[in-house]
Amino acid sequence: MGKGMPYSDVEKGPERGQEKRRHRSRPPPPQICPPPEKPWFPWLVPVIFSANLIMFIITMYINDCPSQENHPRCVLPFLKRFSFQPFKENILLGPSALTLQKLGALERNLVVDDGEGWRLLSCMWLHAGVVHLVVNMLSLLFIGIRLEQEFGFIRIGPLYVLSGLAGSLASTNHGKESSVSVGASGALFGLLGAMLSELFTNWTIYTKKCIALLILVSVIAVNLALGFIPKVDSSAHVGGFLAGFFFGFVLLVRPQFGYVSRKYIPSSYNGKLKSRHKWYQYVLGITATIILVLGYTYAFGKLYGVPPMKNLP
Repeated sequence: MGKGMPYSDVEKGPERGQEKRRHRSRPPPPQICPPPEKPWFPWLVPVIFSANLIMFIITMYINDCPSQENHPRCVLPFLKRFSFQPFKENILLGPSALTLQKLGALERNLVVDDGEGWRLLSCMWLHAGVVHLVVNMLSLLFIGIRLEQEFGFIRIGPLYVLSGLAGSLASTNHGKESSVSVGASGALFGLLGAMLSELFTNWTIYTKKCIALLILVSVIAVNLALGFIPKVDSSAHVGGFLAGFFFGFVLLVRPQFGYVSRKYIPSSYNGKLKSRHKWYQYVLGITATIILVLGYTYAFGKLYGVPPMKNLP
């Protein structure tokens, strides 16, 4: 007995068998392998760090504790004009409140009555003492460098400044009229808030989502709780955090998982392509923009007082 055709091909016919073999020999679709994204070089955050450090040195030089009229018992007098105010006046190892006020500390009366609105930004670069400076700068390096490496100075710079402005507005509107406020805490809490919203809006690209969310929420909760310690300006922390949270939906949006730019797609590729962003990223971005515009408008209007509308004839 001679060998016949395989049973499967006999049953389906010779044409079916040939079509099956052609299908098996068809080459797979081309693989799309875009180059990995290169991290940004973080130079802006070190510049901000240096600016804060230089401003503190200048502040202590101008303060010149030993030369003050009341001749206070300066802390660490061997530092001469760089020595610190007595602990009963400043427990954070820093200058006097009068010196901070001269250099641009935030005070409602000066901002509203004297028209010194520049203090809303200048106060971000001043610190009440060494302890205040060290805590803020460590937070800046820990949070800011990572964000700048991922998103670049073009996004992190405006995020930092606008969050600090929001913190200043919140502090001025809800703090005491005669209180003096300084520090970069509002801007730093803005970076924390942006990290949280960035996790939400870029949810598809993260693998260990719940762990990342739990760690981030824990860090934010601890920092916000520290803001309610007496003599700490919690309003600036909350205002900066909220502004940074909404700015994150606008400035820190990334393409969804699986998106490939068209310049990396071969012309022979016929597969289905993913859109750059998810629909909810657009919704969150537009909503956050509206909230930010309304929030800043309300804060400035409350600070400077919006005159009531006159009755039309």
